[in-house]
Parts: sequence; structure tokens; C-alpha cells
Amino acid sequence: MRKLLNTLFITNKEAFLSLEGETVCVEINRQKVGQFPLHTLESILCFSYNGATPAFMGECAKRGIMVSFYSPYGKFLCRIVGENRGNVFLRKAQYRDSDNLETSCIIARNFILGKVYNCRWCIDRTLRDHALRVNEEHCRNAINYLSNALNKIKEEKNLDSLRGMEGECASVYFGVFNDLILNQKDDFTFDGRNKRPPLDNVNVMLSFGYSMLANDCGAALEGVGLDSYVGFMHRDRPGRKSLALDLMEELRAVFVDRFILTLINNRQIRAEHFRKLESGAVEFTDDGRKKFIAAWQERKREQITHPFLQEKIYWGLVPYVQALLLSRYLRGDIDGYPPFLWK
Repeated sequence: MRKLLNTLFITNKEAFLSLEGETVCVEINRQKVGQFPLHTLESILCFSYNGATPAFMGECAKRGIMVSFYSPYGKFLCRIVGENRGNVFLRKAQYRDSDNLETSCIIARNFILGKVYNCRWCIDRTLRDHALRVNEEHCRNAINYLSNALNKIKEEKNLDSLRGMEGECASVYFGVFNDLILNQKDDFTFDGRNKRPPLDNVNVMLSFGYSMLANDCGAALEGVGLDSYVGFMHRDRPGRKSLALDLMEELRAVFVDRFILTLINNRQIRAEHFRKLESGAVEFTDDGRKKFIAAWQERKREQITHPFLQEKIYWGLVPYVQALLLSRYLRGDIDGYPPFLWK
């Protein structure tokens, strides 16, 4: 359990919520483990199948406390919102800002600032820890390019130009990604991003990891009352969760890329966990997919200190905290959206 931004996060999959007076009571295996006054809460995010009592849900609806239920693995299940307090004003603000290209660019700019900053950090971290094992000049050039790009991105006011900068930075970043692979180089060589289908082991993991991150971001956005299909940098397209793709941009390098590099460099995943099809496409074996997902869930349970809030949270809660911060910005509660800048 953790309380952030007037939101109570219930992360134990055995947790059960009930009403006790004017408080929410949290029980695990029929033992009370926590109790919180309802008047201090704005929303509750529960990652448990055990659920809650009707009395508790009714009181939350009466008080205007939004309760969102997820599976223990982060799949969005449902949301309870009271009659007098919906998300209509939040969503109307989202739709207005999405329709305004100037405002969209301001929001998208922060997503891309976070992405480029974290890509630079990812390269710099490897260079600092393994300077003798990488092409130092190659990495330094990429770091300098991304650093210079950050200054330009901060001033950019055109959405199309911003997308162009993002594409150039991604190209530079992936241009040195192979240098960040330190072990198993014969089986895990990265010659560039390819997808639909992925053609090598590294791209299989990148595509799969990005898909899972996009699902987590979509669930987080729906849970706080935002429309995951209406984005700012990624424009509307039928069936595409554009805002989830926006939100995940700043998290790709630190959430997925570093995770994949760790799996490879620590030999937690090996060539035997992939197979090549006759078409040339590469995919996980069943065992490989299970290992990847198990390691992913373990990673999400690691604790970090959120760089903006300066509070300890689980890695897996980062998309949910960022979604909350985005909703606060769109409602006008904070002056700007703070991207996740990892240190």
C-alpha cells in the first residue's frame, strides 16, 4: 500500500477493501493491515482480484472518490465513479487540448524531453560503468547530439518539427544501441530497429516489451479517467491508443531498453529462447516468452525513488503516477506536466 498524490495504491494481490466508519480498511487474509480516512483520498487504484464490499464502493461513489480496479498484472478491469463526479471535465479538457495543435505541442514536448533525456542517460550509464568495453567516441558523439537536441526541443513550437526531432534522436540512440550490448554478441546483435515482423532476437524483445509497456500506460490512463485513444503527439487514428503511445515515449529507454540490456548482459535470456521462421521473422519460444514475462513482473516489483515526487514507489507504478500527473496538469492543478527524468 502506498499513498501518493491523494491516491491510495493497493498493490498486494490478496488485499480486500471494506468500509469501517469513515475509513477504508485494507485486509489481507482476514487480517487488517491498513486503514485510511476517506476524506483524505481523491482516488484508489486497486491491483487485486479480491475486490471490495458494496458498502465501501457505494460510500466512495457518494463522496466522489474514484476507485479503479486492475488485475495483479496491471490490466484495467473497471472504474467506479459517483453520480455527481464524473470525468467529463477532465476529458473535455483533454479533447480541447488535443484539438489545439499549439497546446498539443507543449504537452508532447515534455513527453519527448523525457524520452531524449532518458535515452542519453541510458548511453551515459553504460559508458560510465563499462568505458573499456564500448566504443567511447561513438557513445560520446551520441550523448552530445542528444544533449544539444534537448535544448532545441525545449523551444520547439511546431508539432511536425517536434516529431522530426524525435525521429532523429531515436535514430542516433539506436545507432549506438549495439554498443550497449556487452555479452552474447554473436546471438544478440542490433543492426537497427525492425518490426512487423522483428527480424532478430533484440528486436523481438523490444517489440514485445514496448507492447507490454503500452498496455500498462493505457490501463493507467483509463484508470485516472483519461481517454487513452486521444493523444497529443500521436494523432487520432481508429483503434490506436494514441495517448498511451505518447505517455510511453519517456519510459521506453529506462523501462524497456535497460531491462532488455540487463537480460542479455546477465545472460538471463539466451539464443535458445528464440526461433527463426521460414519467412525470416524471429519470435520467442514458449519458454522464452515465459522467462521474459516473469522477469518483467519481477522488475515491476523493484522499488525506486520517483525523481519528481521524491517518494519510493514500485517500478510498475511509474505509468500510473505519470498518468495521475498528466491528469493534474490537464485539470489545471499543476502548471506543467513533469516528465519522468531518470537519474
